[in-house]
Amino acid sequence: MTHLTIAPLLLPLFAGIVLLLTRHLLGIGFRRAFSIAAVLGQIGLATMLLQAVDGGDILTYALGNWPAPYGIVLVADRLAAWMLLITALLALFPLLHACRGEDVGGRHFHVLFQLQLFGLNGAFLTGDLFNLFVFFEVLLLASYGLILHGGGRARTKAGLHYVALNLAGSSLFLIAVGTLYGLFGTLNMADLAVKMAAVPAENLGPARAAGLLLFAVFALKAALLPLYLWLPAAYAHTSAPVAALFAIMTKVGAYAILRVTTLIFGAQAGSMSGLIEPWLLPLALATLIVGLLGALAARALREQAAYLVVASVGSLLTAFALGSAGGIAAGLYYLPHSTFAAAALFLLAERITQARGVIGDRFEPAPAMVGAPLLGGLFFVTAILLAGLPPLSGFIGKFLLLRAALTHPAGPWVMSLVLLGGLLGLIALARAGSLLFFRTLPEAPGTATPTVTAPLAPALGLLLLTLALTVAAGPLHVIAGATAEQLLQPYHYIHAVLGGRP
Repeated sequence: MTHLTIAPLLLPLFAGIVLLLTRHLLGIGFRRAFSIAAVLGQIGLATMLLQAVDGGDILTYALGNWPAPYGIVLVADRLAAWMLLITALLALFPLLHACRGEDVGGRHFHVLFQLQLFGLNGAFLTGDLFNLFVFFEVLLLASYGLILHGGGRARTKAGLHYVALNLAGSSLFLIAVGTLYGLFGTLNMADLAVKMAAVPAENLGPARAAGLLLFAVFALKAALLPLYLWLPAAYAHTSAPVAALFAIMTKVGAYAILRVTTLIFGAQAGSMSGLIEPWLLPLALATLIVGLLGALAARALREQAAYLVVASVGSLLTAFALGSAGGIAAGLYYLPHSTFAAAALFLLAERITQARGVIGDRFEPAPAMVGAPLLGGLFFVTAILLAGLPPLSGFIGKFLLLRAALTHPAGPWVMSLVLLGGLLGLIALARAGSLLFFRTLPEAPGTATPTVTAPLAPALGLLLLTLALTVAAGPLHVIAGATAEQLLQPYHYIHAVLGGRP
């Protein structure tokens, strides 16, 4: 047991409490500096944790020193550490963007931001389903405040839909975990993995129902078809830094699906083995195509960015659904790429919106914007990333996915639809770029120059992270491959959590 495992939870929780207690005592400058320092600290802790588990060790932390499965246990393996590092790196740049003035558009932005990170980190580290539910609720409660930050009719309407659907999902989650606890007397995931393999025949039906209900809840969190309808409006109408941070939110659902399918319903689960497998791949491919059709039909840049998040979920879960080490490794490499690229587009979209004046980000002709060459260049790079064109990380991720699909029975379908999706994404982004940067109108006499306040540096920082993914693709793919191999050998996780107990 090592205290490093719990540190990524304590830091954002402590930061949120300090920011809340000092909200009337210290100015916005201190709150900004403290919040940025806390995120930098989380990047350091996540890096240390990834190094600690790089050799294949699985670290556990039993709260109150109560042994699993009786007490709450945190578990840090390669997957959890990978997700922690991606989340911390992502969080830094939306926070820097917000510190240019958007953080004062509502109350408690920095408190909610840190609590959001607390919930995200907890979801990745928890070793039992009930505390996964608890951390889901923490991050959702924080996200309710963040998504409404700044107010406005459209934002409030989209936020209410987001809240209502997630409350319904939380209710279904409780029903699922209650059923599993009634059947097995435990919610510890390692213990469930052991007991699921020996489920009696009379309990097979309820166990299957609870497992599929869990999948439905995680599919809602991941915005998998047909449960994605809450996402486009919510992401398109919230503030740019919040939308950029929320690029990781759907990945929490994808993480939960990957964790449950490999640990609880994996090859060792007997009659429950492969419970989700018949559903996951068809729904993931359908989500990919529907998301890109939505991007093609979008009427504004932020709406298009939201649909591209949906499409990225389809690609990610397609890789996970292949079930092989190569497929999971491809998904784990693609995950940070899609997260950073989508977040960069949300931040860039705000700058483009301000530069176009009253037309905003709508796909309509407008007078030439201030700084069009630089904005156009950054948009072009972002479009290459999101469309998966060579030589950047999007192409590498899709190449790894297609290579992993070669040996899968559904390989022809996967390859055809992923390539079709790439074409649709390219058409959608080319249409957006031509409308935004080339179909310009003459400026009317006396028209005031639009006020531009959104910074470009945070979006550029996210694009540099995708460049790092490209340059370090070899070593990162090795890490992703080792993580996939560890997930497909759940005995190590079970032994680390339960020790020598049968």
